[in-house]
Amino acid sequence: MEKLENNNLENAKNNEATQTKNFIEIEVDKDLASGRYKEVVTRFPPEPNGYLHIGHAKSILFNYGLAMKYNGRFNFRFDDTNPSKENEEYVDSIIEDVKWLGAKFEKVLYASNYFDKMYECAVSLIKKGLAFVCDLSADEIKEYRGDYNTPGKESPYRNRSIEENLKLFTEMKDGVYKDGEKVLRAKIDMASTNINMRDPIIYRIARGYHHNTGDKWCIYPMYDFAHPLEDAIEGITHSCCTLEFEDHRPLYEWVVNNCDFPNPPRQIEFAKLYLTNVVTGKRYIRKLVEDKVVDGWDDPRLVTIAALRRRGYTKEAIKMFVELAGISKSQSSCEYEMLEYCIREDLKLKCKRMMAILDPIKLIIENYPENQIEEMDLPYNTENAELGNRKIKFGRELYIERDDFMIDPPNKYYRLFIGNEVRLMGAYFVKATRYETDSNGNVTTVYATYDPETKQDGRQIDRKVKGTIHYVEASTAKQVTIRLYENLIDEEKGKLNNDGTLNLNPNSLTIKTGYVEPELTNVNPYDKFQFVRAGYFSVDPKDSKPNMPVYNRIVSMKSSFKLPK
Repeated sequence: MEKLENNNLENAKNNEATQTKNFIEIEVDKDLASGRYKEVVTRFPPEPNGYLHIGHAKSILFNYGLAMKYNGRFNFRFDDTNPSKENEEYVDSIIEDVKWLGAKFEKVLYASNYFDKMYECAVSLIKKGLAFVCDLSADEIKEYRGDYNTPGKESPYRNRSIEENLKLFTEMKDGVYKDGEKVLRAKIDMASTNINMRDPIIYRIARGYHHNTGDKWCIYPMYDFAHPLEDAIEGITHSCCTLEFEDHRPLYEWVVNNCDFPNPPRQIEFAKLYLTNVVTGKRYIRKLVEDKVVDGWDDPRLVTIAALRRRGYTKEAIKMFVELAGISKSQSSCEYEMLEYCIREDLKLKCKRMMAILDPIKLIIENYPENQIEEMDLPYNTENAELGNRKIKFGRELYIERDDFMIDPPNKYYRLFIGNEVRLMGAYFVKATRYETDSNGNVTTVYATYDPETKQDGRQIDRKVKGTIHYVEASTAKQVTIRLYENLIDEEKGKLNNDGTLNLNPNSLTIKTGYVEPELTNVNPYDKFQFVRAGYFSVDPKDSKPNMPVYNRIVSMKSSFKLPK
């Protein structure tokens, strides 16, 4: 009986462990248990034709995390087989992103370093009668391929002899033919229900300078041929990719099997990470950059990894977001608000909470002694005592937020209006007595009186007030540039206009000149703070200068978003 109970307990533990694993981890367990693989080797293989975005972060962190979970290896490799779209700027940015996210790798690998081996594999397929040189144009190949309802038609060049194909392919490599004049195609099945298997192109002529190999090659392998070979050469065991490659898996397997790789990799697909109402497509971002709608690929309104980092997002928040999104086979979208939730959760205990006035008006306390400056003792973060306390300057003239005074307030408005009393944070009660406006009727100055008996220094105060507002002492305040962001896409109208262009939000960026505590000018790039009531802000690394920081708002203070149960 005791043995049975122990078995049941062990089975329960195993079931619980299985339930906490995603479907890919379950497959990895099976492969290891069967002896198919001795270790787990994963990879992240970006094409250097643009900057990485939040969706790539999911792939990086998942593939790296999978390898680490099984004490395996993680390879970082550039899939650089298309020189016309690739350059060093993208290479450098991708390396920086992968390192910043914390994915550790031994060295940067390049698919282009395997071009000699890929060429040998193509020659071996020709010798086996499994590849041929085709003279059809791109349009003709497309026409011959057919569609989902019509089987393909064989190329008239499909039955060239092995000798002729070897000669022609060598001449392709040697630059005898013009770009597009000939291609090398795999000989598979033109009647296949999977269009990817209908004699796909595996090499094309494409003259152009390559960032890694220079002018050595004028023929380049196609992605569907190169990628499985790269994985096989590196000994990748689990080639985890997104669902759009599911229909390409038979071709992936055909390539590695017919190129005689022992114990070839296994391709497994998972759902992409989609975010609502954001721009991730490289062609859209490239156009926004070229049209100067945004300030480069790292503009804080974008969701490239570089843009998120510049805006002030942390790698910990992105990792939390990716983990919450999970790994599944079902395509779905995550709300951008979930990403914002993650950064709030990450920063709420890390950041100092500081006073900053984004839209200032002057508050003059008429019965406060002139030329007197007090120091109020306030904690940096009421939820994290380890950050300590600071001294806040207080005097007769202060800056407060424009929204903290109203001439004609609505019901339940508890901040300043004529005759109402509020607490100045960490200091005294003040009561508004009068105000001044400019020629347009905008309030410029509010006058008030203070009660010296209400200083917030631990004494018991007999009366209460319902409102507390923050401030910055005017004579010591420092001016800074503050950038407020909204979604780049107009969420109410949808992502695309009828003509296919992006439906942009004209209010995606608002620039303000605000007043802050002096400490907020002695800062470094990427320093992060919570501005009281305004949100979390980060020092911009590109536009800030010594003692003249530019602050990007990472996220506002509050949201109605709740994690799904």
